[in-house]
Amino acid sequence: MSFTDKAKNKAEELAGAAKEKIGDATNNERLQAEGAAQQTEARTKQAGEHVKDAGHDVKDAFTK
Repeated sequence: MSFTDKAKNKAEELAGAAKEKIGDATNNERLQAEGAAQQTEARTKQAGEHVKDAGHDVKDAFTK
């Protein structure tokens, strides 16, 4: 996973957390849900990137 992808995913996750906290503070259920969904999406992307990294590591181990 490239550093850029990691940074984008982390930024998206933090933005979602901020949205969720603002939703909590203002009792805005829609904003809470959007924030939670945004965090979940970012974490899913990160997991996919980790799987890709693991696949590359396995490939590299067998090609050496």
